[in-house]
Amino acid sequence: MKQTGMLTAASLLTILLMTFHLTDDIVRGMEPGTLSNLIAVPILVVWLYGTLVLAERRSGYVIILLGSLLGLVVPVIHMKGTGVGGAIAKSSGAFFFIWTLLALGVTALFSVILSARALLSLPWRRSRRASTAA
Repeated sequence: MKQTGMLTAASLLTILLMTFHLTDDIVRGMEPGTLSNLIAVPILVVWLYGTLVLAERRSGYVIILLGSLLGLVVPVIHMKGTGVGGAIAKSSGAFFFIWTLLALGVTALFSVILSARALLSLPWRRSRRASTAA
């Protein structure tokens, strides 16, 4: 499979897992179910736009990299003690909550690696011929 195809699939899966995670946080009362949670919508839309519309462009790779770094922070925050221990681990649905965190960490890290690799493989300057021909 082509690297860009893998990056697109991993990024889309990370976006999906982020929505599952935010939903689970709201259902469990870790986040208030208020309008402030809708800030995630434009963030996820920009991430989705970068993944699908700006594919194979520097701006798309940067958006995916930033979104994936955000996705990578979520499991770290929860595993440091905010939400996984105690009542969450013993509640119904704990398996899905923890599985989502782990899967989110895997897909986000994979997306970070692929987007960083894609960014590093791009030429950083235009050739002089291209700029003088214009």
